[in-house]
Amino acid sequence: MPVTMNIAKTVIFKTPKVLLQGLCGVAVMGMLVCTAPSLSHANTSRIKDIVNIESVRDNQLIGYGLVVGLNGSGDSLNNSPFTQRSLVSMLERMGVSVAGQNLNTGNVAAVMVTATLPPFTNQGSRVDISVSSLGDADSLLGGTLLVTPLMAADSEIYAIAQGEISVSGFTVQGEGATVTQNIPTSGRIAGGAIVEREIDFKLDELKQVRLALKNPDFTTARRIANAINGFTSANISQAENSASVVLKLPSNYDGSIVDLITDIEQLPVQPDQVARIVISERTGVIVIGSDVKISDVAVAQGNLTVSVTETPQVSQANPFAEAGETVVVARTDIEVNTGAGKLATIESGVTLQDLVTGLNRLGIQPRDVITILQAIKAAGALQAEIEVI
Repeated sequence: MPVTMNIAKTVIFKTPKVLLQGLCGVAVMGMLVCTAPSLSHANTSRIKDIVNIESVRDNQLIGYGLVVGLNGSGDSLNNSPFTQRSLVSMLERMGVSVAGQNLNTGNVAAVMVTATLPPFTNQGSRVDISVSSLGDADSLLGGTLLVTPLMAADSEIYAIAQGEISVSGFTVQGEGATVTQNIPTSGRIAGGAIVEREIDFKLDELKQVRLALKNPDFTTARRIANAINGFTSANISQAENSASVVLKLPSNYDGSIVDLITDIEQLPVQPDQVARIVISERTGVIVIGSDVKISDVAVAQGNLTVSVTETPQVSQANPFAEAGETVVVARTDIEVNTGAGKLATIESGVTLQDLVTGLNRLGIQPRDVITILQAIKAAGALQAEIEVI
């Protein structure tokens, strides 16, 4: 069977001046997409979309429980001793003694239950939960989660979970084949947990809060502070660093800090960002941010194709030979092709669209573009950060 390794095509181009004055370019499986920036309005965002309020956050909850009602797809009690012990303990709490008995049910599964407690959730509210198998259960389809306390990092119980599990996956098995769709050993219960304890946090009693930027940047932080001060005509906001802006409640303000946040969170601000190129070598995705610049540089990419063909032959003795042995003789054919190079020239004043169009016409694949960008960065001609994920 022939084996061919196609390394690349030869590309030589020169890219002077400024590139990428616009939005982003994305390369996915050989296709580069670029959207030109809109000139009709500034690229602004609301303050509420680019910051988080300090201490206003979600809290993670976790619990251990049992799922019953499975149609023989639960844990094997011999292989999951924690499931058996939990089942025995639960039955004893309900007045059923099974001490010393040999339990052999396949309708029970041990699960881990997780939930996210939103900020300011009131007692008695319901939150969604996720249920995931802990043992060797085949499926949680049709199961019911029994009462499960959900704890936070402080080991305090904040919610109680129970209900019928909704599973989107399934497994069908026969003697010769098995079909599995999605993940049948995990599911969700919409509104499956009732909040029993509230987070003790009084936001309206604070005299100042910090606005945490989702994408830290000094310029953006200062623009947020200036927008707030200009709106209120008072010096109540100050950029503390690239990641936070301090917001103080004025002494003559007729309202709480919650009212002030409501007043300023709709203010438009134009976020700034560092010139960055994000590369995913696993999927071949390239995202090029705005303000990326490339100095005058020439790039040549070699083209080398190596073809390895194996054609083994069988050698055996003649029909009337007194002695002989049949053997397989290897035959390998290796062909090296350097290919013909292509020359592409990009004149001054190139845009991201020009670069994308040129690379697509030359048949440059995303992984080749990744190598080109990294080489340009190593040469010092790319004024941007390269982040590999």
